[in-house]
Order: sequence, then C-alpha cells, then structure tokens
Amino acid sequence: MTDVIIIGGGAAGCLAAVQAARWGKSVIVFEKNEKLGRKLRITGKGRCNVTNNSPVEEHMRNIPVNPRFLYSAFANFDADSTMAFFEELGVPLKTERGNRVFPVSDNANDIADALAHEMKNLGVQTVHTRVTALVTENGAVTGVKAGGKIYPSASVIIACGGKSYPNTGSTGDGYTLAESVGHTVTELKPSLVPLVSPDKYCAEMMGLSLRNVTLKLMDGEKAIYSEMGEMLFTHFGVSGPLVLSASSHIRDMQPNRYKLLIDLKPALTPEQLDARIQRDFGENLNRDFSNGIRKLLPAKLIPVAVKLSGIPAEQKVNSITKEQRRRFGELLKAFPVRISGFRPIDEAIVTSGGVSVKEIDPKTMESKLVGGLYFAGEVIDVDAYTGGFNLQIAFSTAYTAAINC
Repeated sequence: MTDVIIIGGGAAGCLAAVQAARWGKSVIVFEKNEKLGRKLRITGKGRCNVTNNSPVEEHMRNIPVNPRFLYSAFANFDADSTMAFFEELGVPLKTERGNRVFPVSDNANDIADALAHEMKNLGVQTVHTRVTALVTENGAVTGVKAGGKIYPSASVIIACGGKSYPNTGSTGDGYTLAESVGHTVTELKPSLVPLVSPDKYCAEMMGLSLRNVTLKLMDGEKAIYSEMGEMLFTHFGVSGPLVLSASSHIRDMQPNRYKLLIDLKPALTPEQLDARIQRDFGENLNRDFSNGIRKLLPAKLIPVAVKLSGIPAEQKVNSITKEQRRRFGELLKAFPVRISGFRPIDEAIVTSGGVSVKEIDPKTMESKLVGGLYFAGEVIDVDAYTGGFNLQIAFSTAYTAAINC
C-alpha cells in the first residue's frame, strides 16, 4: 500500500511528488512518457517561464477562468515560494520583461531535471505506464489500475495535464478518469493558440515575422487586449507570442466578432510617422508608390499594404495626395487582420476547461465526490494568460494537494 499515487509526471505531478515525499509519504508517480516533464522541457520556447514575479493580486488579474477558486492554493504556495523552491534545488533564476521568471541558463531542462533529481533523492518511485482506471470502494479511492495490475493507495492525485500538445502525453486521460468516477468536465477549448483568419493576404505573407509591433485585439469596437512584441503570419492566419496571448482573451468565437489591429510603427506617433513617410516620398518622387516605400516595410508586406491602402501600385509618389498619405499612415498604425477561429486544440499551449471547480475543495484540492482523490494543474477548469501564470497555477495546486493528501 502506497500513501500517494500521482498520475502524471509533468510540472504539477513532479512538484506534488517532491512535496508529498518531503512530508514523509511514500509516493509513486505514473508517467507514460519515458522522461519526466516532457511538456515542461519545451515551454517558453525551451526556456521555461517558471512563474511571474508579482503579487498574488496580479496573478489573479491574469487568470480569466475561476480565479477565486485559487486563493487558498496561492496562499499556500505563491510565486515567491516557487522561486525559492527552484533556487534551493540549485537552479538560479532571473526576472525579465513583464516579470517573467526564467532559469538563468535559459534551459527548460534544468527545471525538469531538478525536479526529477529531487524526486529520486526522496525515494519517489516512477512507473512509466499509463493509468487506465481509478479503483474505488465505498465512495473513496483505493488505488489505480495500470498495465493490467492494481496498485493500492491511500490517496490519488490526478495531475496529467489537459489535451494540448498531445505528443507530449497530454491526451486528456485525466478528464476520462475524473468522469469515470462521476466528475463533470466543462467544455474543452484551446487557449494560447494560433488564430485562423479569412484574410487571404495572411497566406501571401506566410513566414513573415514582425518584431516590436503592438497587437490589439478588438471585440467589436472595444479593445480587450494590447501588447508589444512578436508575431508571425502563416498559411492559416497568425501565430507567435502576441497572438497566443491574444487568443486567451477570446471567450466566444463568432464570425466577424473579433479582429486584430497591428501597429507596425508603435515607436512613432501618427505625426512622426507622417513625417517619416514624407521623407521617404521626398527621396522617391518619380518612383511608383510600391517602390517608394521599400525602406518603410518588410518586402513581403509591401504588396499587401499597397493593396489595402487603395493607392494604385504604379501611381507616382509625386502625385500622391495628402489625404492618400494620411490614410496610408492610418493603415500602418492599425493594420487589420480578421479572426474566424482557433487552430486545433492539439496546437494549443493550454487547455481551457476541465474538471469543474464546483466539485473540488479549493482549500485541499480534494474531490467533493470521491474521498482521497485530488486534482492538480491543467486538468482543473482554470487557465491563465501567458507570462508564467499557468505554471504557477500548476505548482500552487500541486503543493496544496500534496500537503493535504
């Protein structure tokens, strides 16, 4: 009989294993991948944005789905706790723009390896087999079934992630196991995911990466997200860090409801941009419009910008009117991309939706339906914006489950 069985050896599962073992409990982690922390190793472009170095209130502001459910978990284990935990394990950390926290090495493997090493030191047993069923008796969990065998346990923590990045092992097993014992799983949707556009010109600019632009997400006439950074045009629409962040603000995808506006020259005021355009025009008075803006925009963007401007490509620069020039400047400050949908959930970084928080005790992460069953991480119906907030949810809920199980 084991004290604790943890299903899933990702961020939440590994931290829960360490904390439970530190409390003197015997722990078995079931991880179907050959290596622990597979998704953790590729997060943040392989750098691993461990947490966000900000107060709990700031974390709550960045959690659009069920933030209040997490107050107790954050009180138990906040961003400071996470940073102290990894530095004690020998991984020095640094804080970057937007209070994002990364290992100084910029190597996500250091985070995953530190967890795996500490688990080994504490005698945590890892079994690389898929759990196929929960075993219950008289309304309480008594173990799990894996590889055709029953493993008895006093408590079980489900920490096997969502449905995003299925090639890392997140194939939705946690939802199936939770539903098998009567839990409700809310609608699963992609979050932090590339966006599909009906605008053909996105495909024409496929592979074009824009840096230091400001992206604004419009819900009708209202701006609901705005940030400066990087984005990318693709064959289906748009991707990149800014787009992934914007996607998590879209709650109800409908035709013609959402659009993106890209400020291609955020460092310039409209007046400064107009002066810059006039300067470029002054140097190219006898050239066609399409040739007169070569210094202003990336080559792949020029034909599209010309088309959207309404100024004929072959119109001579010296005949462009002040009004035409003004409209062109406005286009560069608010380049439009319509949004018609999300890319599939298996391309998402995070799954929105999950085991209903109404059926989990927020103080302990224990199921209200099945005694001895706990939840941690992405399998729960909570998700956040980018910036280290999702990993902090994983760590806080994992710690809370571990000290209560």
